[in-house]
Amino acid sequence: MTTAALAPHAGRRCHNALNTLHATHYFSPDLGRELGAVGISDPRAGNFAVRAAALGPVGAGAVTAAFYGYNHELVARHVPAVWRSAAPEQVLAARLRAVDATLRRLLGEEAVACAEMAEAARLALRAAEGCARPGRPLYSAHADLPVPEEPHLALWHAATLLREHRGDGHLAVLMAAELDGLEATVTHTATGQGLAPKWVFTTRGWTPQDWDAAVARLRERGLLDGAGELTGRGVALREEIERETDQLDAAPYAFLGAEGVARLTELAAGFARTAAAAGAFPADLRGKG
Repeated sequence: MTTAALAPHAGRRCHNALNTLHATHYFSPDLGRELGAVGISDPRAGNFAVRAAALGPVGAGAVTAAFYGYNHELVARHVPAVWRSAAPEQVLAARLRAVDATLRRLLGEEAVACAEMAEAARLALRAAEGCARPGRPLYSAHADLPVPEEPHLALWHAATLLREHRGDGHLAVLMAAELDGLEATVTHTATGQGLAPKWVFTTRGWTPQDWDAAVARLRERGLLDGAGELTGRGVALREEIERETDQLDAAPYAFLGAEGVARLTELAAGFARTAAAAGAFPADLRGKG
């Protein structure tokens, strides 16, 4: 740990690299195979199960609240029914097996076993020691899980902790900005960094009509223009949301220190680039169209 000041947005950049590694398993055939083996064949049910399993066999209300951007009707279609197919403990074990297979396939055995992987795991776990539980249900639930022994899985576990820690804080900022789950998604997509609408419809249970209604509400607030692009006010709001999220998520990166954050970002970004180049994500995942 060092006393040197963090560069602007250093924590955000580190999170983004780690989150890319975390997210690889959501699009992996390995996850579908492992969940299928425990009785979960619907990918949407699997999505809810793997992320919510750390909370225990919760109902639809808890999942909708914690995930924020999903249509409650879709959530209720699969939760709590999914727990009749597989208990949370089975889901967590299947998830970790899928992560193991996914990272080995995308990064290669040499990278999984390299010294840099072990170094990244140590740094990420150190940063996670700076996280706080209060008001962060998904982070806190995952923090109760044991740390895997193998470095690539320990890095993924730490990335998950840091991802959910930032995410829990981000939801508080979105609520303060008076953006509901779909409005937050629409504005994020309008930045060019969020999910493309087709993926929102496919994975989050919203319809094109829901999307259009959210766009209309955002236009009334002066956040979107007639073409669905962010206005100046919309751009300023999204920037403020990210700044406030950075502030709420500053503790783990301050705890790790500037030197450690820079090194962790370098390592995680390298692994993330390798995973992306190996086809970890659909080509049309991001964008406005």
